[in-house]
Amino acid sequence: MSIEISKVTANIGARVSGVDISKPLDEEQVTAIREALDVHKALAFDDVHLDDEGQQAFARHFGDLTTAHPTVAAVDDAPNVLPVDSERGRANHWHTDVTFVLNPPQASTLRSITIPPYGGETLIASSAAAYRDLPAPLRALADTLWAEHTNDYDYAVPDEQIDEEQAAQRAQFTSIKFRTAHPVVRVHPLTGERGLFIGGFAQRIVGLSVGESRKLLDLFQSYVTRPENILRWRWSPNQLVLFDNRITQHYAVDNYDGRPRRLHRVTVAGDVPVGIEGKESYSIEGDASHYTSVAE
Repeated sequence: MSIEISKVTANIGARVSGVDISKPLDEEQVTAIREALDVHKALAFDDVHLDDEGQQAFARHFGDLTTAHPTVAAVDDAPNVLPVDSERGRANHWHTDVTFVLNPPQASTLRSITIPPYGGETLIASSAAAYRDLPAPLRALADTLWAEHTNDYDYAVPDEQIDEEQAAQRAQFTSIKFRTAHPVVRVHPLTGERGLFIGGFAQRIVGLSVGESRKLLDLFQSYVTRPENILRWRWSPNQLVLFDNRITQHYAVDNYDGRPRRLHRVTVAGDVPVGIEGKESYSIEGDASHYTSVAE
């Protein structure tokens, strides 16, 4: 059976059928999936029946794997697999994975393990569509800007709302502090598309005050999170979603009343981001060489 790609929304997302990703893929299949990812930014595979080893094998078709996370513990006996578990925290904020390091992952895979009976969707937004939506004066401004991304920032959660377990999780997350400057507009290395490369770890525009930075970042972010630019993925058992981490953001919706929710994440090592003038991102603080190789 040939691979079939079915769009889910106009700007982002497609379902893939006609391929069994639990088996080794041939070059033609990998090329078809990569090309679909370039176009649709996020791809969903149903009825996949993968274990951790199988998820890693699928992700390796697209490049070297990162370890699970620069600071957060992996699944036991699977150093490349990150448990995205509601009991360990909830990523209910817009972000692109691990942008606080010099070369964030190029792609992420999420596989459903435990799904709540309702809610728990993952939102995935196209930052390419967001860039296209910008009025010309804002686009020209964004093209010139750089932003500092960090894992060590004010989460704006009152201390009285943080219990000991949450405090320990936060301490682990920031046990190694990273700061990296990335272009606000990143050029995709395969398609040449421009996308807004910001999200929750982008905390400051280089050369501006915190207050000025926040206003600009919020303005640009409002284009990323327009409903027309978002895929709202309702999980079912035995699903895998592959998304391009270079030109999307995502958000885990916390709307399931504390029921168990668990996904497993495997990410593919990425390249160093490049802005429209060809300048590469640069590290300010923190060495992530234990976490990821650099894709060529």
